Amino acid sequence: MRPTIVGIAGAHSGVGKTIVACEILRHFRGWGAIKYSRSSFFSSISDDREAILAEGKDTRRMADAGAARVLWVQSPPDQLSDILQLALGMLSGFSGIVVEGNSAVSAIEPDIVVFVSGDPDLSKESAGPLSEMADIILSTTECPHQLPDAARFRRDDTGGYLHRIKRIIEEKTINR
Repeated sequence: MRPTIVGIAGAHSGVGKTIVACEILRHFRGWGAIKYSRSSFFSSISDDREAILAEGKDTRRMADAGAARVLWVQSPPDQLSDILQLALGMLSGFSGIVVEGNSAVSAIEPDIVVFVSGDPDLSKESAGPLSEMADIILSTTECPHQLPDAARFRRDDTGGYLHRIKRIIEEKTINR
């Protein structure tokens, strides 16, 4: 059976995508994780323990949160789809995979998209289409009315959004 893929996207840098990814990994133990970083010239998939566990890195936070395996994918946008398919294949033995990064979420077809909203003045161009794809929208304040029809939670309602993710997984499993 194909793993459940949860994509984590956000309005801008520093909005809390990694925090949400880590909460999901703490709850759904033994999942794989992919952290995407844009590069200008090369594509790579790294599972080098020293690089993954470097202090202060998002990949370290994902490993510490309970990811069974963390991959760090770097790629220019035009090569992202192919490199992500390889990375997903490397994690295909897990029941679930968390993929963090706006471009990465856009390049794959996640089963569940979690969008972390933030300051509208800081929003990236990629944020609008991703918020429209979202199954779950998290915000630090009350959700703005202009957001699409999706389950909405305050970002600090970890139990609420984790329960919703679990329900979506159960529904999709029944329908497979």
